[in-house]
Amino acid sequence: MPETERQQRYLRYVALGDSQTEGLGDGDDTVGLRGFADRFAERLAVHSPGLRYANLAVRGRLAGQVRTGQLDAALALRPDLVTVVAGVNDVLRPSFDADEVAGHLEAMFAALTGQGARVVTATFPDMTRLVPLARPLAGRVHALNGRIRQAAERHGTVVADTAPYPAVTDPRLWSPDRLHASPLGHQRIADALADALGLPGSSDAWTRPLPPPPVPAPAGLRAAAAEARWAAAFLGPWLGRRLRGRSSGEERTARRPGLLPVTAG
Repeated sequence: MPETERQQRYLRYVALGDSQTEGLGDGDDTVGLRGFADRFAERLAVHSPGLRYANLAVRGRLAGQVRTGQLDAALALRPDLVTVVAGVNDVLRPSFDADEVAGHLEAMFAALTGQGARVVTATFPDMTRLVPLARPLAGRVHALNGRIRQAAERHGTVVADTAPYPAVTDPRLWSPDRLHASPLGHQRIADALADALGLPGSSDAWTRPLPPPPVPAPAGLRAAAAEARWAAAFLGPWLGRRLRGRSSGEERTARRPGLLPVTAG
């Protein structure tokens, strides 16, 4: 990364996206959410005193909904740095169209970079390593990642390319629902964004495996029982909402819609 990029200072950071950007899995609605965007903002503030940060993300949003519901608000804030991370909710829908989803993302890249913002996005890991039942979705994730990389290249968007690294699907980086990162996982996403952007002190350490777990992962019948418990606790309720046309983000709004000061973490 050129030294000029490493010395860049940012004053207004805005995060767009869905539940991952909102921070699910890192805190809760009672004590408050943190998430990778908050953690990334705190890291930015170390080198950009006076940084202000807004988080427009809302859980359950599809990429098209992020575009229609968050882009105009983001542009109005005149950010000099933006993260756009969306598309997983689309992958889970029967009507998934990689070109359509990538088109929404590219439109956001174009509008934000066209206004002068530095835009950072991310690719998505192969979730079949975490959720064997999701194996039919592997091709969808691969297709979307390829289109994200292409769109980002066309618009000078920085990509935190998490997809190639098996370490990012370590179960310890994910919450029990296997859809949202754990606090440690959110920290690794923030580290990946910092590395992609070339922030001072960043590195590729986020790509490296965690130490071996003290307790081996379940195998055989124990693994099958664990899958059944996960399906009953998380997959069933999720499918129920889809069948009823419900979203986890109904009637929710952004938790940090305006630019507010950030205390360095």
